[in-house]
Amino acid sequence: MVRHAHSTYTPEELKRPLSEKGLKDAYKVKELLREENIDHVISSPYLRAIQTVEGIALTLGREIQIVDEFKERKLTKEDVNDFEQAIRKVWDNPDFSWEGGESNKSAQQRGIKGIEMALDKYEGKNVVVGTHGNIMVLMMNYFDEQYDFEFWKKLAMPDIYKLSFQKKP
Repeated sequence: MVRHAHSTYTPEELKRPLSEKGLKDAYKVKELLREENIDHVISSPYLRAIQTVEGIALTLGREIQIVDEFKERKLTKEDVNDFEQAIRKVWDNPDFSWEGGESNKSAQQRGIKGIEMALDKYEGKNVVVGTHGNIMVLMMNYFDEQYDFEFWKKLAMPDIYKLSFQKKP
């Protein structure tokens, strides 16, 4: 799982690009992952996530497969004054959602659907997933509750976490 690098703010979520710092950090992501025997690269449809994993895909000669389930959670339809407090509220109550937004529970279910699809499609393969901080931690939280709001607050941009899965007999 690769959380995207730093992006330049634009109101258009889908097309928000990496900043100059983000592009430099994306190069470091490529360098870190090039020795990891990567078979496939998949990503959220958001430009900043794609740009973060693009270098490793190009290095390996792989196409990036876009998976909508890995896009960032929609918190609310409106801008919020205190983003951290708004996120805390949805972590404190997984069924709660702000108007026009996703609850933690529904966002997590969407992300897990993406993981399950990737595990089925790429069974036994090493896959890089370009994604976003909140949805990434929600997916990790599904498997281990230590990945919570406090963990999310400590994430860097970019950040990389290795998840290993074994098929059940």
